[in-house]
Amino acid sequence: MDVLQIVIVIGMLALIAKPLGNYVYHVFSNESNRTDRLFGWVEKPIFAAIGLRHRAGMTWKRYALSFIAVNFALVAVSYVLLRAQNGLPLNPNGIGGMEPTLVLNTVISFITNTNLQHYSGETGLSYFSQMAVIMMMMFTSAATGFSVAVAFVRGITGKGKTLGNFFEDFVKAHTRIFFPLALVVTLVLVALQVPQTLDPTLSVTTLQGTAQQIAIGPVASLEAIKHLGTNGGGFFGVNSAHPFENPNALTNVIEILSMWALPAALPFMYGRFAKNGKQGWVVFSAMMALFLVFLTVAYTAEKSGNPALEALGIDASQGSMEGKEVRFGIAQSALFTTVTTAATTGTVNNMHDTLTPLGGLVPLAEMMLNVVFGGKGVGLVNMLMYAMLAVFICGLMVGRTPEFLGRKLEPREMKLIAVAILAHPFIILAPTAIAFLTDLGKGSISNPGFHGISQVLYEYTSAAANNGSGFEGLADNTSFWNITTGLVMFFGRYVSMIALLAVAGSLVRKQWVPETIGTFRTDNALFAVLLVGTVILIGALTFLPAIVLGPVAEHLTIRQ
Repeated sequence: MDVLQIVIVIGMLALIAKPLGNYVYHVFSNESNRTDRLFGWVEKPIFAAIGLRHRAGMTWKRYALSFIAVNFALVAVSYVLLRAQNGLPLNPNGIGGMEPTLVLNTVISFITNTNLQHYSGETGLSYFSQMAVIMMMMFTSAATGFSVAVAFVRGITGKGKTLGNFFEDFVKAHTRIFFPLALVVTLVLVALQVPQTLDPTLSVTTLQGTAQQIAIGPVASLEAIKHLGTNGGGFFGVNSAHPFENPNALTNVIEILSMWALPAALPFMYGRFAKNGKQGWVVFSAMMALFLVFLTVAYTAEKSGNPALEALGIDASQGSMEGKEVRFGIAQSALFTTVTTAATTGTVNNMHDTLTPLGGLVPLAEMMLNVVFGGKGVGLVNMLMYAMLAVFICGLMVGRTPEFLGRKLEPREMKLIAVAILAHPFIILAPTAIAFLTDLGKGSISNPGFHGISQVLYEYTSAAANNGSGFEGLADNTSFWNITTGLVMFFGRYVSMIALLAVAGSLVRKQWVPETIGTFRTDNALFAVLLVGTVILIGALTFLPAIVLGPVAEHLTIRQ
């Protein structure tokens, strides 16, 4: 029964991904199509208001400066609103302003699409802050990531002579993708009993006669964009394990598909831009192969139970149910865990801190690789980066200048790709080491053993991958953790984005090279295997020692 549940969800994704990818292509192709007639009337006044009448294409530098400027403006506005939330409207529960470093961490977290929460939503934010700051940045950060991914694809496929116009892409991502889908998902969730109200916290009397406060609010609308935008920040502190955020198995499946569908569709959008559908299938297949391996490990580890509990005489025949909701069970918990870190969403329907060591290794490894579908554009862009690296390695082996999609890969592109690849492990491993070398870092660790290493490593990996989930045994709401994870989230988002936009800007200016008998094909099964091998090789070289010190050592310890 467990396997059938998982197969059905994956089958539903397979049916959705390709048509959705074709739709996304039409949205961003800048060619006249039916989406213009459907949404043009909404966009025209927006373009007029922001002075975007001609929508001229941009160089990679101008594109990068545009999205950074927009993001910084949104951060400034959001910082002020969170600091002053106690004096703003729609605060029926009288919630006060946030501490400065927590505000800084929160606004960086949400503008970078990370949604790492060092606060509990129902007690830390007013309704106004949830909607005007958190939900606003959930839309805008997702639209930014989508826009950069599309610009990158335009550059490497040669679709036009520029990367497009950021502001046009940004608006279209909202009007044609996120707003319509979020409206539909919100209505479905409301129909399935997810709250959507501005009423204050409920005061009720229990059967035992004691008073209880039950937090409610505009939950359904936040849940919709939280998953569609691969954001992950929960309205409640326990996120999608809360019965108001995720009441039953049906809402669980809806939330899984919401955060998975768009990342899975992007490879097919890429295939359309490349005018070769096989290119999209190669990328999708590589992502799905990695995903299925991780899912198998997660499900098997959790289903096998915890031998440490068995040694104490505790029945573990139902698997490791610690930290999981009974209404979801092992299968839906393992699937949700694998999807949320594959899609870099960060939403959780179970406590990752209580996963078995190998079960906890799965979300950690997915975030370290950062290519297994990924969030809004992240997975596709990173996987294409590894595709170029694989082509470069193969070219070196045969003594031929490597080519990718008809353009030569030369030292400039490979240096930029090296920067993007090396920045990710550096901003994870260096802060992890600093945390263990300082009392400020070590003081927050709740487990002195190997699991404590995993807690710290997971926190910085989640921040660098712009995921946002955590091993919540870590006491991370301190100035040290707020500032260090804030910096990691910032560099994790913008270093790779800017480097890869520079790669796209370089390739789009190059002359197309005709395909010959010596051209290395990137649209067949052989290349899919090479692509997966390259990802695993680079991941193992950079992260294996740290993984051995954490989850692997913990696994060997409890198996003794």
